Amino acid sequence: MAKLTKSGDAKKSELPSTLKKSDAKAQRTFAKTHDAAAEQYGEGERAHRTAYNALKHSYEKVGDHWEEKPQRGPSDERAESGGPNPSGDSAEGVNANASKKHLTDIARRLDISGRSTMTKDELVEAIMKANRRATRDGS
Repeated sequence: MAKLTKSGDAKKSELPSTLKKSDAKAQRTFAKTHDAAAEQYGEGERAHRTAYNALKHSYEKVGDHWEEKPQRGPSDERAESGGPNPSGDSAEGVNANASKKHLTDIARRLDISGRSTMTKDELVEAIMKANRRATRDGS
């Protein structure tokens, strides 16, 4: 089902819960990409995945919503590999390519304990868990 209105705004009723809590640009990015992918590939998982991939290029998941990244680009190994059959692990919207300082700041905002002694990989994993929890609890 189309995610954009005729005026080009995202249909909030058609968006995933994390995008309903995000800014209008994130909503439009997801919706426009989804609609174009659905037209090309048909409705379903591939269109949905394509829309999330486009979103993750400019946004990162922080808790139960998406925020614009300081720098555009792939957010994890899977996004870097690209193509129809990407390889590598997904960081579920966490910007795994960000600096450790940035990840520590996100962890602080999400009130993740032990963050100051965590490695970069541990921070990514902890943020992923916190995001899942926030999304589950806020839905």
